[in-house]
Amino acid sequence: MTDNKKALAWIEEMKAMLNPDKVVWIDGSDEQINALKKQGIEEGTMIPLDQEKLPGCLLHRTAANDVARVEDRTFICAKTKEEAGPTNNWMDPKEMYAKLTKLFTNSMKGRTMYIIPFIMGPAKSPFSKVGIEITDSIYVVLNMNIMTRMGNIAWEELSEKGDFTKCLHCTADVNPEERYIVQFPEDNTIWSINSAYGGNVLLGKKCFALRIASFLGKNEGWMAEHMLILGLQNPKGDIKYVSAAFPSACGKTNLAMLIPPKELEGYKVWTVGDDIAWLRVGPDGRLWAINPEAGFFGVAPGTSSKTNKNALLTTMSNTIFTNVALRDDNTVWWEGHDDETPAHCLDWQGREWTSDSAEKAAHPNSRFTAPAKQCPCISSEFENPAGVPISAIIFGGRRAKTAPLVYQSFDWNHGVFIGSTMASETTAAAAGAVGVVRRDPMAMKPFIGYNVGDYFAHWIEMGKKISNPPKIFNTNWFRKSDDGKFLWPGFGDNMRVLLWILDRCEGKADAVESPIGYLPKREDLITDGLDISDADWEELLKVDKEVWLDEVRQIKELYAGFDRLPAELAEQLKALEARLNK
Repeated sequence: MTDNKKALAWIEEMKAMLNPDKVVWIDGSDEQINALKKQGIEEGTMIPLDQEKLPGCLLHRTAANDVARVEDRTFICAKTKEEAGPTNNWMDPKEMYAKLTKLFTNSMKGRTMYIIPFIMGPAKSPFSKVGIEITDSIYVVLNMNIMTRMGNIAWEELSEKGDFTKCLHCTADVNPEERYIVQFPEDNTIWSINSAYGGNVLLGKKCFALRIASFLGKNEGWMAEHMLILGLQNPKGDIKYVSAAFPSACGKTNLAMLIPPKELEGYKVWTVGDDIAWLRVGPDGRLWAINPEAGFFGVAPGTSSKTNKNALLTTMSNTIFTNVALRDDNTVWWEGHDDETPAHCLDWQGREWTSDSAEKAAHPNSRFTAPAKQCPCISSEFENPAGVPISAIIFGGRRAKTAPLVYQSFDWNHGVFIGSTMASETTAAAAGAVGVVRRDPMAMKPFIGYNVGDYFAHWIEMGKKISNPPKIFNTNWFRKSDDGKFLWPGFGDNMRVLLWILDRCEGKADAVESPIGYLPKREDLITDGLDISDADWEELLKVDKEVWLDEVRQIKELYAGFDRLPAELAEQLKALEARLNK
């Protein structure tokens, strides 16, 4: 399949350690994929759904102890603990290799070893990277077929690029006590064992596309970010692109596939990516981005035609559903689905469930893996090897009283400061107390493949390389009134804010300078059809000095936990405090 000597030697080394009964090289052909689907169905790991209503769709169930990413079992094994930094779990690479080698040795005895070549990014793109994942799971093969450009196309790219990321996964016995998801950045290697859940075993996703890629980007002068990419088209047909980072439960996927409100007829949103962006400086001095993924690995609960019609439509064929409920008519359901709660179904563990049951029918982290090309609003630039030019970078969070609806940074370094202090307040759906502020710098805290201080420094250095940089903004769709009601309608109406952002990028809209950044003037926002009182508008755009001075105190505590914090960010914090006290 390949003549790459480095790849062949590594595969033989892994084969000797794993000791599989059979080896299958993945070529990505329809014939091979269909045979694997049939095998998965016969073995009971994949459940076929109604092929008239959901053609090509399958259901998979994971073990009850294996339903989400496991941050406490995820490691960055850099050469030293300092290189991994304070936000990552670390172990000496030699010690970790020794521990994992014991677990992997003979772990595929009696099983089949699948060799999956894949590309992260469009084929023939200067952005793209090649990986090879070895796994014992048909579920992984079928998901990687959706999430990456997989098969012979990757073998061809490997011949040209030479290097690749080494990805090893074994389901083993799904023992949570011996579950490890480990990145070895200096070795360009990922090892994952004792999990069968997507986020831990689809190694092209967070493990490669963020943790390893962020390390590669630092060394090679580009960026791997936990960001959506979308294009906004005006009635004249002009399209501008933005990338945006949000912590979980802040509407990231909904924004990526936004449908404008009726008052903005003629405007359209085109989805380039819903989760990850790789960004490089182009020859024109602008920042250009690709989505390294080929599919969407989305959370099912809450997805409906009201919250995200385009995502729902994307899942209607050729989709793998994980840990959702199975209705009696052999279709799927989850809490928040368009359809009414079924009187009876099988829950995410295959148990009998009725509408009177106390437990959820679908797991709260149940997923769909769907081909991006099926999305009704997929961008025509999705496969463009050159990517798309980014006009604006948006950070966001869920804050009841602190952040206004939208504000713009004063400059690039101030924008990096805003991203480094990103936060969200916990909701009732999250474990623990409600309203607790959780900091998630650039929405990357779990995914930075090296020291967080060096990550911030890389952002600052990138700013020096971009002669025509995107402007940086912060949004907050979740501002609340004193009686706890949301002040902003959100969803499609977020388009109104995006249009102000683009107008600012093009010098078409005015702004008011505040201690935290540039705020919009109400008259520069398109407000037709909105039912928001003058008092609520004032609250939406308010910067409360005392609240922000408390924010400064919290940021000081955050920064105190980061070694190697760039001086530029310390200066930004000092300047913010001075402006608030002026």
